[in-house]
Amino acid sequence: MPPETAQGPRSRLALLTGVAHDERAALAWSFLYFFSLLCAYGLLRPLREEMGVRHGVANLQWLFSGTFVCMLLAQPLYGALVSRFQRRVFLPVVYGFFIACLLVFYGVFLLDRGMTIAVPAFFIWVSVFNLFVVSVFWSFMSDIFTTDQAKRLYGIIAAGGTCGALAGPLLTAVLVERVGVPQLMLISALLLAGALVAILRLLPWATERRGADRAIGGTVLAGARLVVGSPFLRLIAGLLLLYVTVNTILYYQQAAVVAAAFTDSAARAAYFARIDFAVNALTVVTQIAVTRVLLTRFGVTPLLMLSPLVVATGFAWLAASPTPLLLAGIQVVHRAGNFSLIAPARESLFTRVDRESRYKAKAFIDTAIYRGGDLVNGWVMAGIVAAKMPLGEVAIIGLVVASAWAVLGWRVGRTHDQHLASAGAAATPAPANS
Repeated sequence: MPPETAQGPRSRLALLTGVAHDERAALAWSFLYFFSLLCAYGLLRPLREEMGVRHGVANLQWLFSGTFVCMLLAQPLYGALVSRFQRRVFLPVVYGFFIACLLVFYGVFLLDRGMTIAVPAFFIWVSVFNLFVVSVFWSFMSDIFTTDQAKRLYGIIAAGGTCGALAGPLLTAVLVERVGVPQLMLISALLLAGALVAILRLLPWATERRGADRAIGGTVLAGARLVVGSPFLRLIAGLLLLYVTVNTILYYQQAAVVAAAFTDSAARAAYFARIDFAVNALTVVTQIAVTRVLLTRFGVTPLLMLSPLVVATGFAWLAASPTPLLLAGIQVVHRAGNFSLIAPARESLFTRVDRESRYKAKAFIDTAIYRGGDLVNGWVMAGIVAAKMPLGEVAIIGLVVASAWAVLGWRVGRTHDQHLASAGAAATPAPANS
């Protein structure tokens, strides 16, 4: 006879998947939500990468600078929404805004006017869009699921995003040379509308199980204050900065290789789409075979360490044998490890903080700190590119950063796991005296 929980007997399906009966609908809508979101972004990412190459590899640091400025401007607006309105108001507003922007870009690219401004503007917009909508998604997830549910469900939810991220670049590779760039923007807007529908279906479930939907309150710029004042949030921010540093090193080297190998705009977009497809194929395999098992049995620490250790090994190999093919392989492993291992683990860290930190501090880390790291690293990499540093020497820098990233991942994971163990011990009633 199957064991029972506080909700009653658990079915064999629940025991096999770790999903309780009353969680299935919410899990399905969360899966669809993340699928739609990352499929929309997956369509746009190859276009963004192509726009970056079209604008010029030597100018990438200016695009990163523009992105960082836009992030700083967006933070107070987002903080005001979160402080004053309930999530049933500010979540649709955020996604509705990005849908409207996509429709504007669709019109501009369809008319093929003002491309000198439209190309860098689209790159910057997609960079802002990506971080904001994904950060808001995970904030919402940590607001409606408990820590225990996160361990059981986040791997499945992340797989939904991976399936979407797998479908997006595949659609771009197949369609971009047939229908053109503007139509892909329109398809992306429709997918975002699908994510909005999923939000509206999840809101009643969240209110029923997690309490009334109240405005969070607090100040508009509380995100920065919360991060500065919390040692745990500072550790998460440091972890993200090291990830961003590795990401920027790989991004610049890949952009230089692609600029030298391809001269046609559509061919570059198709190449980036194939890279994205490889990333997401590896991600979904890892999520199915590894993520949930490690997260439920061993906690977040192995997930936060495994990817940087593998990337560090790749950089060591690249330093000894610097080839473009190996560089592409490290890029695929790095991004797949982030999506399949680091993201579910890192997002589960926010289930232990208060609601204001989930929405404001998390958004500040995921946007301003992320793009601030992009900004600094972008200018450093611009100097490295200008100095024509060999790929093997750049790989040594990457090896050092990835190793530090693995060490900090261990520290963050241990801090989180020890906190949960202490909380569990405190919640356990003392045995009665005999």
